[in-house]
Amino acid sequence: MLLDEIKRQMISAMKAHDTVTKEILRVALGELSMAVERAGGTLGDEPVQVILRKLVKSNQDTLALATNPEQQEVLRKEIVVLEALLPKSLGAAEIVALLAPVRDAVRAAANDGQATGVAMKHIKTTDAVVLGKDVGDAVRQIRA
Repeated sequence: MLLDEIKRQMISAMKAHDTVTKEILRVALGELSMAVERAGGTLGDEPVQVILRKLVKSNQDTLALATNPEQQEVLRKEIVVLEALLPKSLGAAEIVALLAPVRDAVRAAANDGQATGVAMKHIKTTDAVVLGKDVGDAVRQIRA
């Protein structure tokens, strides 16, 4: 279970005196603990991944605004630590290839929103891990 892996990695970071890793995993565990309380039980891997992606996005947004080089380096390392816990998602080019069987339906859709719906319906049947932004990019490439 992903939550247990985060706890193990935090303990390893504490033993290795890796402050950056320890602190970002501590933040993640805090967020996850609140989510467990709200859910009234345990969390599966999917809700944990959603929270981790939210933390990655938050760090990326902060990194875009940060001007201090030391802060930027810490944020980059935190992003790497969090992304290592997430399953590898397909990139836009890989999604374009995955959508080959429904390429005509994507092109025939009235607009990008409907085309994305067709694409997502097909992707869900494959159990591929994708990010919405990448699916949108793939749909625009196909429709171009």
